[in-house]
Amino acid sequence: MNYKIAIDARHGGEDQGYTGNNIIEKDYSLLISNYLKERLDSLGIDNIITRNTDRTLSDDARTNIITSAFGNDVKTIVISNGLSNGIGEGLEVIYALRNNDKLASKIAQEVETAGGIVNKYYQLRDPDDTAKDYYPIIRDTPDYQTIVISYGNVDNSKDAERIKKDYQDYAEAVIKALTSYIGVKYIPPAGTNYYVVKKGDSLWKIANNYGTSVDELKEENNLKSNILNIGQILLIPKKEGSASQLQYTVKKGDSLWKIANNNNTTVDALKELNNLKTDTLSIGQILLLPSNSGMNYKIYIVKKGDSLWKIANSNNITVDALKKLNNLATNLLQIGQSLKIPA
Repeated sequence: MNYKIAIDARHGGEDQGYTGNNIIEKDYSLLISNYLKERLDSLGIDNIITRNTDRTLSDDARTNIITSAFGNDVKTIVISNGLSNGIGEGLEVIYALRNNDKLASKIAQEVETAGGIVNKYYQLRDPDDTAKDYYPIIRDTPDYQTIVISYGNVDNSKDAERIKKDYQDYAEAVIKALTSYIGVKYIPPAGTNYYVVKKGDSLWKIANNYGTSVDELKEENNLKSNILNIGQILLIPKKEGSASQLQYTVKKGDSLWKIANNNNTTVDALKELNNLKTDTLSIGQILLLPSNSGMNYKIYIVKKGDSLWKIANSNNITVDALKKLNNLATNLLQIGQSLKIPA
């Protein structure tokens, strides 16, 4: 079943949304929505976004953008992103009266696993007509499964700090929930060190192989116990400024031969390092590169406050050259991301 995802960044332009604690809702709804679109693109999932810049959109305009793209396709999921005010503490997930809570509960669970606080997931009725949904975007997309997510309260100082610091973690949690729900393999973002649990693995064995500790692994992955499941994805802790395994994210048109040739290695070496049984690749797939490939480059780990311009300027390279070298489609960076820098 080929699902389509519509991403809605609430408010925008002249409509600021809620404000408080140095947060403007329209800015963070856009940041979160652009992040979701970039990740869905990297995973090869068909998607659109109602706005990717700071512009004013009416409720009707948002609905028209979505329905013009996807018609009445019932396999469409709408994710509308924004913030709240005055409802306490934590994230809320609102799902349509016509839908069940399966996707909403997955989103809530993944956000909690990522360390977030979830107030509740629920259905919200229009107080003037309790047979209708409260949010226009839910009412106006009757053929779709529509979810409204409020990532925290701008008037709550604890929420505000979490929004500023962790909004990407919450957005990534939504990606995990979506991929699980629609049956698409989840692949962590480019620049993320991760490990897929195999038969016979233990936290101690994995930690030992990666030069970390069991406690650090559990903290990084919000694990409450030492129990692992085959196929489970574990994030491997990184140290800022430390060297890391070079990675490559597969793009449209790539082949093992092309990637090997561009990185001074062989197809066999790539297949052995990545435990590949065939030459088949998927868009968005992350491949580890042998340590002897890309020998003319050093690895830089993105830190808080970094930007492509700042990193490029410090290393006497242009932003365009840096993006081309690292196969970056946008200027969006993540703390802990690995970048190749000419040595």
